[in-house]
Amino acid sequence: MATAGDRIRELRDKKRMTQDQLAAAAEISKGFLSDVENNNRNVSSQALLRIANTLGASVDFLLTGETEEPANRKPVVIPPALSRAAEELQLSYTKTMELLDAYNSVIARRSNKSQRDFSVDDWKKFHSAIKKVFG
Repeated sequence: MATAGDRIRELRDKKRMTQDQLAAAAEISKGFLSDVENNNRNVSSQALLRIANTLGASVDFLLTGETEEPANRKPVVIPPALSRAAEELQLSYTKTMELLDAYNSVIARRSNKSQRDFSVDDWKKFHSAIKKVFG
């Protein structure tokens, strides 16, 4: 049975990325990535999310292999206010995507009646709150 490490290696190879390239883009060490791909180490949820975003895959696909193929994944749309907030906070693309994923996880649990567009300040406050919780 294929593991998350196997799927990461397979997607990396399909994208013709080296371990160095994926590790740098996902902000992890090459040694750690090698250990994950060789099933010698478990990957944290934060590192897995960064790897998934870099490879254009879902975390579900990397963990289970049972979701849509990355080629069928819908394009990510970063709200303009988040883009401006990320620029002001000097967030990397990966950190911006982590913030958007956290936001989407929270919103998915709320009713549609209470949803509203976030302003730049809302995104900054949300980022600050997430940093306090997750470091």
